[in-house]
Amino acid sequence: MLHGLPMDRDVTPFDPPSQITQVRSTRPVSPMLFPDGHEGWLVTGYDAVREALADTRFSSRQDLGILHVPYPTPGMPEQTEPSPQTPGLFISMDPPDHTRLRRKLTGAFTVKRMKALEEGIIEITERQLDELAKLTPPVDLVQAFALPVPSLVICEMLGVPYADRETFQSNSSKFMERDVNLDDKMAAYMAMHTYLYELVSSKRAEPGDDLLSDLARDEDLSLEELTGMAFLLLLAGHETTANMLALGTFALLEHPEQLAALRSNPELIPDAVEELLRYLTVADIFFRYAAEDIEFHGETIREGSTVILSLLAGNHDPAKFEHGDELDVHRNSRGHLSFGHGVHQCLGQQLARIEMRAGFEGLLRRFPSLHLAVPAREVKLRTDMNIYGVHALPVSWA
Repeated sequence: MLHGLPMDRDVTPFDPPSQITQVRSTRPVSPMLFPDGHEGWLVTGYDAVREALADTRFSSRQDLGILHVPYPTPGMPEQTEPSPQTPGLFISMDPPDHTRLRRKLTGAFTVKRMKALEEGIIEITERQLDELAKLTPPVDLVQAFALPVPSLVICEMLGVPYADRETFQSNSSKFMERDVNLDDKMAAYMAMHTYLYELVSSKRAEPGDDLLSDLARDEDLSLEELTGMAFLLLLAGHETTANMLALGTFALLEHPEQLAALRSNPELIPDAVEELLRYLTVADIFFRYAAEDIEFHGETIREGSTVILSLLAGNHDPAKFEHGDELDVHRNSRGHLSFGHGVHQCLGQQLARIEMRAGFEGLLRRFPSLHLAVPAREVKLRTDMNIYGVHALPVSWA
C-alpha cells in the first residue's frame, strides 16, 4: 500500500513519479494510506480513471464528507468536517446543481463560437510575439508570452480589465500553492472573491458586450453564484493554458527531434497539441468522494472514501498509449484524459486548443533558434502547485 501520494517527478520532469507507474502496472485501483491516517484509494489505469470520471457514484461535492489530502500540507489544520459548497463553483457539484449552472455557459463555448473567436486569438498571440521579439534575451517565456496570451484572451472574453491582471494572477497563484499556510490561501481567495463580486455587480447594473455581462443579465443567478462562476472561469481560463504553453515549450526543447518535425511540418501542430496535452497533463490530480459502497475494477471502495484520480498516470498508461512515457508528435492522442471525461469534461477545451495551436505555431515560426538559456535541471518546476508547469522558463534566441 502506498503511504501518501508520491509527488516528486523522479524520472523526467514530464513523467509520473516512478512509484505511481509501478502501482499502475500491478494494481491500477490501489488502496492508499493518507497522511492523516485515512485509508482511501488511488486510481492510475487509463480505463479505471476514465470510468471513475463518468461514474456519478464518485461525487465531486466537497460537502458530503471529508475529502482527505493525499500529500503533507505543512501548517494546514486537519479537516474535521466537510467543506461548505461554494455558490457557482460547479466543478465541485453533482447533477442537478452542476447541470443547472453549466448549462448557462454551454452556448458560449460551442465549437462554432470558439471558431468565430479564432482570428482574434491569433491576433492577440501575434501581438504578444511582437512584444517578445523586442526584448533582449535571455527572457522568461512564462512572463513574456505563456502567461499574457491566455490572460489577454480570457480577460477580453469575460470582460475583466486586463489592467487588473497582476492582482488576479498573483492571488490565483497563491491560491493554487499546495503548501502555503491556510491564512495566506484564504486571503488570496477572499481578495479574488471581493474583486469579482464587485465586477459582476457592476455588470449586472450596467451590462456590456462580454460573457460575464451575459451571465449577469440572467436573473436566475445570484450575485454569489455569478462570483463563483467568474472565479472558476478566470482561474481555469489562464492558469491551465499558460502552464501548457510554457511546459510544452520546455518539453519540445528537451525533445529536439520532435521540435524539428514540427518546424519542418507545421501541419502537425494540431496533433502535437493533443499529444502535448496527453504527455504533460498539467491538471493531474482530481478528488472524488465515494457516495456509496462501490465495486470497481475488482476492488470494494467503501462509502466515505476519498478517491484520487491521476489523469497523468492514465494518460501514460501503455495499455492505452503505446510507449506512453515518450513524446511523439505523430501520435494519434485522441481519447486522452487531460480535459476530463463525463459531465465535468472541460468546458473551455476548444478555447485552450485554439490558444495552444496559435501559441506553438507562432513561437516556432517567429523564433527558429529558440533554446533554453539555462541547463534543463535548473528550470524550476511547479511541483508545489495544483496545476503543474514551470515557475519560469529562461530562453534565448539568435
